[in-house]
Amino acid sequence: MQKNSDTNYLPDASLLRRLMAILYDSLVIIALLMLAAIPPVMLAGGSMPNTGLRIAFQAYLLVVMFVFFGWFWVHGGQTIGMRAWRLRVVRLDGGSPGWRTSGVRFLGAWLSFLALGLGYAWALVDRERRTWHDRMSDTRVVLLPKQK
Repeated sequence: MQKNSDTNYLPDASLLRRLMAILYDSLVIIALLMLAAIPPVMLAGGSMPNTGLRIAFQAYLLVVMFVFFGWFWVHGGQTIGMRAWRLRVVRLDGGSPGWRTSGVRFLGAWLSFLALGLGYAWALVDRERRTWHDRMSDTRVVLLPKQK
């Protein structure tokens, strides 16, 4: 795909900057997951002895995480942490990712992480600084210019 002229000039984000945004977002996600866990835990009486309930609860929390990241990526390409570090996710054609692209990116990010972080470390050797999930979703993370 051809890059849009609006984002073509923007440099690709460094891995360190991306990791700092992830750290920032993880604090927000922890708080969000704690709040999202309250209703199901209360309904279950404080514990989930049933394996099916535990799996359903974990799937629910995964969906909550996807909605968080997906919503921010679809609506402006920036999570809270990415905004703090002046990063933005864009499709290779320069547009904002849609829900399908965000879903591929989200699942790919989990794969990148579960492979002992190799999918993230890939950005260190990739000439475009793209991770596995960037490549899977046809996206890139760009560094935005400083605001005056």
